[in-house]
Amino acid sequence: MKVRKAVVVAAGLGTRMLPATRVIPKEILPVVDRPAIQVVVEEAVASGIEEVIIVVAPQRTLVLDQFAPAPELERHLESRGKDDLLRIVRASCNLARITPAYQREPLGLGHAVLQARAAVGAEPFAVILPDDIFDCERPCLRQLIEIAEARDAPVVALTRVARSEISKYGIVEVQPEGPRTHRLTGMVEKPEPSKAPSDLAIMGRYVLTPDIFELLAEGKPGAGGEIQLTDGLVELSRRRAMYGYEFEGTRYDLGDRFGFLAAQVAFGLKRPEVADKLRDFLKTAASE
Repeated sequence: MKVRKAVVVAAGLGTRMLPATRVIPKEILPVVDRPAIQVVVEEAVASGIEEVIIVVAPQRTLVLDQFAPAPELERHLESRGKDDLLRIVRASCNLARITPAYQREPLGLGHAVLQARAAVGAEPFAVILPDDIFDCERPCLRQLIEIAEARDAPVVALTRVARSEISKYGIVEVQPEGPRTHRLTGMVEKPEPSKAPSDLAIMGRYVLTPDIFELLAEGKPGAGGEIQLTDGLVELSRRRAMYGYEFEGTRYDLGDRFGFLAAQVAFGLKRPEVADKLRDFLKTAASE
């Protein structure tokens, strides 16, 4: 198994972050000074991905513009000798081969992934949800790809969540298969805590095989009346071995107000040009 393509699902309405996302897609909201969509594409490239298929709603295509040439801006920066900024602008256009796909109706995550079928073709691929941003020594997606390629099988990112958070996620039933690695024996979308098979939740990174597309195309609407990716994964796990990996690192949920703010602080503290001022501000704010 060789994973060369990634599907980034950026077709949602961003309702958890309204009113900020009323006009601007949530994937354009920044992590310090980089839009979330660029952060996850950079993660994909650092993980060995060559082509990124971005699924968008036809009326919300601004995320694609982040990777398009900006000739007027480039001329402006060049004429003023702002070479450092010019390199930053041009770099975003050359990260990877970007291919658009369109979800014309908001029919669920599984339906959104299905819209990338033609672009992916008959090869394994990654799925990235840009609400989830990871701070890892090795990119989270790279960790999954290494397991998928070694075991020739689909893999999903897992982390343990508090009981009070279980109903927000897809939760898996597992059999341990090694350090941080589990074989999936079942999963359920957003269960009540008392009915959850474990406290292991699926996060927004997946490595899948192309047979998932047929299962999604044949799938019936599940939770919320939508085509759920989890339902397709359940059926896929009945047909082939499938694994979950407890990634090494920290995940931030940009679709949640606290998660969004926490990501700004955490990544800001990693930036030398602002870290000291930010640290001093946090100390002052905490003492007031």
